Amino acid sequence: MSKRNAVIISSGSYAPERVVPNSYFNELLGEDVDTWLKEFVQIYERRWCSEGETTADLVEQACIRAIDNAGLKPKDIDLLVIATDTPEYISPSTASVIQDRLKLINAGTFDINTACAGFVTALDVATKYIQADENYNNILVVGAYTMSKYLNLEDKKTVTLFADGAGAVVVGATHEHKGALQSKLVTKGEYNSWMGIYGGGSYMPMTSEVIANHDHQLKFVQKIPGNINPEMWSVMITELCERQKISVHDIDHFFMTQININSIFQTLDILGVDKSKAATIMHYYGYTGSACIPMAFDQWMQKGLVKPGQIVCFIGSGGGLAFAASLFKM
Repeated sequence: MSKRNAVIISSGSYAPERVVPNSYFNELLGEDVDTWLKEFVQIYERRWCSEGETTADLVEQACIRAIDNAGLKPKDIDLLVIATDTPEYISPSTASVIQDRLKLINAGTFDINTACAGFVTALDVATKYIQADENYNNILVVGAYTMSKYLNLEDKKTVTLFADGAGAVVVGATHEHKGALQSKLVTKGEYNSWMGIYGGGSYMPMTSEVIANHDHQLKFVQKIPGNINPEMWSVMITELCERQKISVHDIDHFFMTQININSIFQTLDILGVDKSKAATIMHYYGYTGSACIPMAFDQWMQKGLVKPGQIVCFIGSGGGLAFAASLFKM
């Protein structure tokens, strides 16, 4: 019998009903941004929360779908891990809200924040729990994002790209020859001040001055080098494949951070892999941060594109800068 391993047994996702087309920003900003968005990042529309809709609302729906698709009941979940940098509250955790709403009576909970690398990081954490402790058999892992709540509507660099959504997977235990293969986390902390939401924490408590300067909203302080994602992703993917003694061509699907379709395609060009292997959902959902990878995975699952025995790669990056990658055999 093989060692105990973690396997993805189901997925679920949810996006708000409100659709915001590119034309909205043409009117908002008084210039044609639709053409640039379509041609250079291939975003046509995105989903934003309604006024009363919150991170927990999106997470709740994604979790319900993932649990149902696994054929489980709420009582069967042993641990809930939510990856988000747009939490319900600063404190307590968003996971505690969801535990109560869904009556996950047997589940421990916590949030993690590695920005848009959060879901893959949380997936790695769940994998280690399953591998190390037989008391954990079903772990709910979520990536959630409601960045529309933190956008400056006058900032063209951010307001046109970011959107809202949630994606979830149930990670279970197996002794079969499948599941988690390899993983790697990398941080380049020298970029921590280049992009983020800097107001509202202990460094810059919320004041009228913070609000006036938009420091409570998402800011690109410095332009992050455009080549950093393709370079980091291709190196990390290559290392995982070398560790596993497989070729990059053995990977059937790549689920990557969806902020820029060109970064995805550049990465696959570096690896010599056909672009058709990359999941892309930014066209109709915009950039949904830590939610985009599980949302893309769920869409591919629901379409029947992910099949037993296939190898999938998850790789994400986000503010910090944080990077996370993993390989799974379905």
